[in-house]
Parts: sequence; C-alpha cells; structure tokens
Amino acid sequence: MPLFYDEDQTMLADTAAQFMAEEGSIKKQLRHWRDRDCKDGFGHELWKQFAEMGFTGILVGEDDGGMGMGNVEAGIVLEQIGRNLTPSPFLTSSVLAATALNNASADLRGRYLPGLISGEHVFAVAIDEGAKHHPERIKTKAEKSGNGFKLSGQKDFVIHGASADMIIVAARTSGADDDDDGITLFAVPKDAAGLDQDAVKLVDSSVATHLKMDNVELDGDAVIGEVDGGREILNKVLNAGRIGAAAEGCGVAGASMDMTIDYLKQRKQFGKLIGEFQALQHRAAHLYSEVEIARAITIKAGQLLDGDSEKADLMVSVAKSKVGQAAGLAVREGVQMHGGIGMTDEYDIGLYMKRDRALNEFLGDAYYHAERVARLSGY
Repeated sequence: MPLFYDEDQTMLADTAAQFMAEEGSIKKQLRHWRDRDCKDGFGHELWKQFAEMGFTGILVGEDDGGMGMGNVEAGIVLEQIGRNLTPSPFLTSSVLAATALNNASADLRGRYLPGLISGEHVFAVAIDEGAKHHPERIKTKAEKSGNGFKLSGQKDFVIHGASADMIIVAARTSGADDDDDGITLFAVPKDAAGLDQDAVKLVDSSVATHLKMDNVELDGDAVIGEVDGGREILNKVLNAGRIGAAAEGCGVAGASMDMTIDYLKQRKQFGKLIGEFQALQHRAAHLYSEVEIARAITIKAGQLLDGDSEKADLMVSVAKSKVGQAAGLAVREGVQMHGGIGMTDEYDIGLYMKRDRALNEFLGDAYYHAERVARLSGY
C-alpha cells in the first residue's frame, strides 16, 4: 500500500486541519480550559462540534449510525488534534471505547453508541493498575454474583475517567493475575455503587483518575464479548489506542518542528538569521527525516490494522516506539533552539513538550514497545 492518503482521506485531512486550527487551537481550547482549572480539561461544546463534523463516530459501523471508517482515518483526525494540542476525549471515546463497543452485544451498542455519535457522552477505558503500562497483568477481580458480577480492584491513570458517562473496565474472571486468558471487559456506568474516583491533573493539563471499585455490582448484560474471552477484544482496543496515540504524536512532532523552523527563519544573532548557521541546519534536517519516518510507519501500521494483517501487532509497536523517539526529539530540539524563551509559558513550544511526555507514557512508552517488537520478532 502507498504510504500516503487517497483522495477521500486527503479531503478528511484538509477538513480536520481547518476545523482543529479554527476551533481547537491552543489559545481557544488548551490555554482556555487550563487557565480556568477546568475539572474536565476539555470543552463539551467542542466535543459536540466533533459530533457535527462526524468525527465522534468515525470508527463506529454504519449499521450503528457511525461513519464506518478505519484506524487510518481516525489517525488523520488525531494527527490534527496533536498539531493543535486540542483537548478532547476523542482518543479515549471514539477510538478505545468505540473499538470495544464494536465487539459488544446489540443491546450494549444501542445503549451507548448513540450518545457517543451525538457527542452527548464521553467514555473512558480502565486497563492499567500501576504507574507503568502492563496490560499483561490484570489483578482487578470480577466474581459471579447471581446473574451478574461484582468488581473489586483499582485502576490507575484512567484518562477522562471523572468526565465519563461509562467506563470500560478490564477485569479478571478466572486464572492467575498474569494469565493471558480469563479476562473479561465490562461496561460500568458512572453512577455504579462502589465506584470511587480520585482525579489527578497530568503534566499536559489533561485529567485522569485513580479508580477504585469495591464490590461494584453489574448485570450480566454489562459484559462486552464473552466471559473469560476478553483478551482478544482488549488487544484490539490496545492496538487501536496505540496507533491512535502514535498518530497524535506525529501531529505533536510535526507542529513542534514547524514552529522551530519558523523561529530559525526569524531569530537573529550576530546580524544573521540563526537558521543560516550550519549546525542548526544539520539538526533541523535530521529532525525532519525522523518525523517523516515516524509518520510513514504510523500510516503503514494503520493500514495493516485496518486490513487485519498478521503483521499489524508488530507494526503498531514499531510505530508507537518510533513516534515516541521522534516526538521526543522534536520537542527537545524545539525548546533548545528557541533558547531561553522556549522555557517560558508565553511560547507554545513548552506545551508540546508536556503533551509529548503524557502521550509517550500512554499505552506503553518507547521502551515498552521496543521490547515488544523484539519479543514479537523472536528475540
């Protein structure tokens, strides 16, 4: 497959770029909600505008009222979100949760997807149970109780958990904590008894929660997929989220690079534009090549994921790792080449560095995925 967009995807990219630049800009959204210490960290009116644009249901099937598109198209939207640092629940709701609900019963899809598509509802996904990403080990228990289940355990850094109308929780219904099988996914309403959340603000001003469950009672119809058979669905959710985070990281990297190159063309030292200094030209050229490689890998991984390729698992981790490295380089070079002013809140480049740090950790950092690439390659 070619590593560029087709005609329809290019039109989507143009539409998303214009919309995010006009409605999702740093001044209009990120700085606005951050400076007001917003409890959600994003604007619900903007989320409804996402719905009007058709973005919220981009991964939802047409039979359920969605756009029926793929991870490449979701990545196109996410790249523009990254370029503008637009705070929104798109990644958690329209990518992670939507992927899970696409594998749910008709009853659950009918209960939750209309609210997602309309922009009325926000969803979260609770997977990790510690400071680092380790979905291979799940300790949260779900025990049979009558016709349903009782959930007990803790999940950490649940993005948009406090804002969510429903949280998808990965819990263990059988086996040992590190068994591959025995995982079940549950759709947990926000008002479920025994559910407690402690909100924390992350470095990029987004809001997450530490989620505690104490005998949270759920009906049997809250199960997504099959009991004990949730690992396959969870892997689909993780892959969609990881390639989505990689696409957003490409946007962060690209915007950081563009901002830095623009600065090199304007700032003067010793009577010359600093962009004329050969050392900085070399660094800028190296950065450009790294960002373009990361973007190409991300498009390829999205294509393989949409095509259900057996190589998708590997390429998703390649993309997540490479983007983590490239975006990290882009924001570091950006701050350094801006000089002292790059360390101030007045300039946006520092905000890109903060977003990169949060994105890199989300669903596994560059080191986690580099190790995963090695294991999947037989090392």
